[in-house]
Amino acid sequence: MIKVTRNIAFSIAVSLVAFGCETPAVPQLTAYSIEIDEGNTTEVINYEVFLSAAAAKTITLDYSTNGVTAETGDDFELAQGTLEIPKGATTASIPITIKGDETPEDTESFWISFSNPVNVTIPEPFASITLLNDDGAPPIEDIGYTTPNSYPGKTLVWEEDFSGTDLNLADWNYETGASGWGNNESQYYRGGDRNAELDQGYLRITAKEETHLGAPYTSARITTQGKQSFKYGRIDIRAKVPYGPGIWPALWMLGDNFSTDGWPSCGEIDLMELIGGDGYNDRTVYGTGHWSNNGSHAEHSGNNSLNSGKYNDEFHVFSIVWDSGSIKWYRDDIQYHTLNISNLGAFKKKFFFILNIAVEGNWPGPVGPSTTFPQYMLVDYIRVFQ
Repeated sequence: MIKVTRNIAFSIAVSLVAFGCETPAVPQLTAYSIEIDEGNTTEVINYEVFLSAAAAKTITLDYSTNGVTAETGDDFELAQGTLEIPKGATTASIPITIKGDETPEDTESFWISFSNPVNVTIPEPFASITLLNDDGAPPIEDIGYTTPNSYPGKTLVWEEDFSGTDLNLADWNYETGASGWGNNESQYYRGGDRNAELDQGYLRITAKEETHLGAPYTSARITTQGKQSFKYGRIDIRAKVPYGPGIWPALWMLGDNFSTDGWPSCGEIDLMELIGGDGYNDRTVYGTGHWSNNGSHAEHSGNNSLNSGKYNDEFHVFSIVWDSGSIKWYRDDIQYHTLNISNLGAFKKKFFFILNIAVEGNWPGPVGPSTTFPQYMLVDYIRVFQ
């Protein structure tokens, strides 16, 4: 199925008057960005272009395809040449070969560009063609750090290993909407398994570039509010996080009194936040405590950076060790931050879990040209020891 996603360029040609006589209008070319199901077999699509008025003379223009995240030869065949549109025509088509497969992979895209127009104008000389993955989610490679399911002197009091077929709604809630969530975020959080599903023994949260109820992106945000909450102990969350400018994954907690006292009075514990970017940002995570200091927002944050690569390369375990005196943050059992909570009552009560991917917002800023969609956060397990 081919889906038109946006109008790249459209305007009405204006008749020109020269020497007291009307000359035929020079039409303008309209090229649309489209989405195509990749399919399992190779096929040829006819990519259509449109004129704002019938061609008064024969029109010619050159075209060429160029890979962005899709690769020439693997995902599509190079298409280039000169398109001729005869006098009187209003549309024309360009054959493009799409190479299907049965391998799950990310949605990918490539450009088609136009140049050297004769008897036509091209206000926007390119459009994108997106190949939608229709083979399911990409396979999960389980590599990276892991932690034990027991510690001396501690008892495992709750574990979520996401091993079922559907999210356990006895423990979890879907939060929905596109309110900006206090940070001017751009995503719409959807319920159900469209953006949060159990896959191959993991929770997969997916952020997609798709319009839904006015929002340009969709994602998921799930919580254990009113169902599972905890005070003190060691908490381990094993996850593989997304990346790229504008992407903001988080594994975090809010106090049970959030609905009555609001934020920041309820307290907030961020086990992991990553502010996607290029280079340093994609290999740096943050652990933070937020609370109210006499009615004003207070926070204390630390961060941990990998020596190379990015957090998306493999699984890591993000942990806190929390008691009445302090909260300590760990990445793969490496401590990198401590907050003294001896005199902070906000952290001496039960907290519930929140897992989500936000898109854009005050902290990460806009999605950048290097950001690809969909973006995934995989969560293997959550364990609470006391």
